[in-house]
Amino acid sequence: MADHDTSKFGPGSVIGILGGGQLGRMTALAAARLGYRCQIFAPESGGPASQVSAGETIAQYDDLDALARFAEAVDVATFEFENVPVASVERLLQSVPVRPGPKALAVAQDRLVEKSFLRSIDIPTAPFYEVNNASELQASVGELSAPAVLKTVRLGYDGKGQVLIQPDSNLSDAFLEMGADRGVLEKWIDFRMEMSVILARGIDGKTVTFDPAENRHKHHILDTTIVPARVPGSVAEEARALAERIADALGLVGLLAVELFVTHDDNIIVNEIAPRPHNSGHWTMNACDTCQFEQFVRAICGQPLGSTNRYADAVMTNLVGEGVNDWKKALRQPDLHLHLYGKDEARAGRKMGHVNRILSLGAVADDSEI
Repeated sequence: MADHDTSKFGPGSVIGILGGGQLGRMTALAAARLGYRCQIFAPESGGPASQVSAGETIAQYDDLDALARFAEAVDVATFEFENVPVASVERLLQSVPVRPGPKALAVAQDRLVEKSFLRSIDIPTAPFYEVNNASELQASVGELSAPAVLKTVRLGYDGKGQVLIQPDSNLSDAFLEMGADRGVLEKWIDFRMEMSVILARGIDGKTVTFDPAENRHKHHILDTTIVPARVPGSVAEEARALAERIADALGLVGLLAVELFVTHDDNIIVNEIAPRPHNSGHWTMNACDTCQFEQFVRAICGQPLGSTNRYADAVMTNLVGEGVNDWKKALRQPDLHLHLYGKDEARAGRKMGHVNRILSLGAVADDSEI
């Protein structure tokens, strides 16, 4: 059933996924519904993605021999998180298509590269400076004025590697607390809302976007996503347009999540991007004609993109740490849809699953429904 066009891969093809977490798991489940099989490449066996996939390759991401074996077992490859070495993607590209490719990965995994790239295509970001030591931090704070946020250039997520800089902060201690040799200092944005928009882009350059979502965090971890985001229509359309511009500039094939700040006067500032499925898009699994994971599979396999029509309002809530123990309550409520990730141990701050609450259209305009 495979397509004759070698840029397209039909049912029966094997999708290789670098990374074995929950995003890979939900991608593999979506792929299976369309008749694809998935092969997982991860350092540890039996992770969330491997539990629902046809096979796994267990090796470090920089193991070139293992990557070569992996390439022989798949038709097209992708990644489910950004901390994969670019060199590994380039190695796979010698044998199979990798979508999205090394450019999107290189931009997304380095905050300085990412912000410089966004600035180069006239995407609004917070003012920022590179800082490589406490002296540079002192000079940059003088330029931006506190409050500001110091972040690691690489490997930070869910608030890790981030330090809030106040006017009375000890900057030497702050640089040490960041926990890295390179950082980026960003001006603190006084926003009224955190928002995200997710876009799929095919091999033909066509794009579809999901409705922008309103995001609320607890302890730097996404807690709740509310759809639709309660912003003026013009703000929602601008968010979609910014995402399209970024995806086009990257030449992206796959999925792109764009995290945004909405200021009190309804200006948009892009915070960061992720060229993969995103936690804030999990609501699409129960409220859209085509969910983000199926769109991801369709895009990387060169197939037509699906409809992003939203037939319900939705509230997604992450089950973090011991919060997963409420799973039975979710099963008892008819308007809730439970998604568990198959992780053995519920540690503090660990995403164990999520629940999607489906509401009638227009319901989220009333806070009492959230």
